Formats: sequence, C-alpha cells, structure tokens
Amino acid sequence: MLVKWIRCGVLDRAGFDRGQRRWAALREQPGFHGQAGGWSRSQPGVAHLFAFWDGQASYDAFMAGSHDAMAATQTGMFEMLAVRMFTRRLDVKVGFEPRFSDTDLLRVALCKVRPERIDHFVQMQERVWNPAMAGSPGMLRGVFAESTESDFLVLSAWDTATERGKYREGAVARLSDRADLDGDVVSVAGDVVDVVQAWTV
Repeated sequence: MLVKWIRCGVLDRAGFDRGQRRWAALREQPGFHGQAGGWSRSQPGVAHLFAFWDGQASYDAFMAGSHDAMAATQTGMFEMLAVRMFTRRLDVKVGFEPRFSDTDLLRVALCKVRPERIDHFVQMQERVWNPAMAGSPGMLRGVFAESTESDFLVLSAWDTATERGKYREGAVARLSDRADLDGDVVSVAGDVVDVVQAWTV
C-alpha cells in the first residue's frame, strides 16, 4: 500500500475546505483505498492530508488522468504544497485499514533514520513502539511506512485528543530510552491534526 502525505499552507481556509470536499470523487478511482485529513494544531493555516493507494500503477494512472481536474478546484488557495510518498511496512495495530470515520485526531511523525541503523529502528518500531501504542486506550489504528530516503512515517489515529495526550505524557520518554531512539534517528518532526470529517473519503 502506498501512503501519500500532503502538507499545505492554506491562504483561503473556507475555499480550501469547499474544494477538499470535492475530492469525494476519489471513491471512483481504481486502486484508491481512502483519504483523511484536517488542520494542524500547532501551525495555523496548515492542512495535512493522507491518501492510501493499493500500488504505484493505480496511483500513477490517477495522476495522469483525473487528478488535475480535481485539484483545479483549489487553485490559488495555498502558498505551499509538499508531497511525500511512502510504502507501508508495518501496521501499528493488526489489520490496518484506512478508515477514519471514528477518528478525532491524527498524529504524524517523520523520522529521518541513520542508514546504518534502519534495521534496528524497524525492529524497535515492531517490538517496542507498536505494542505500546496498540495497547493505549483511544489509539484506533496506525501505519508505519518507509520512503526511499531513509525516512519513515508513523501515522496513528486516535478517538480523542484526551486519550492521545495520556499516551504522550506517560510513555514517550520511557519508550524513547528503551528503543534508543536518539541512536537511530537524525531527526523527528511531526504534528497533531484535528480531523475534518467532511474531508474523509
């Protein structure tokens, strides 16, 4: 499964919101599995979107076909657009599916991993981070995905911001030490996203 992460610096929030609702037409695209997104909690005017495709061929066919017509509805509504592509490597709970109708909040983390530490980083994700997140009340599902540049994406869906806050306060520092995160990564960047259900496809 391909995971596409889009980050937008939005100029016209109302117009962008209207345009985003029109992406419901993605449902008709072969190989499309789902999309969700919302507004950043830490960066005013920044929107995050996550789209899921079954593989490169179906995604490329969409980009060569219907994409530009759909995107035209939001022309001029943002000043920055960054797109990153990842391939799913692990689920953060068994049987990840890109469903977000029950999701209030998304947490996204981008980890730039030292090339010689990739194997260890993936092992720690599987043995330390994933079980801790999966066992945390309120964590619904998640995906751990890899790009071609030693970058890894961890995307988790939460039913409420309150439950996600409990996990962060109680576990992150302890788990980081246990997994030797500082030894594995060059940097970790992330954001917390308030889901807009009207954007869910």
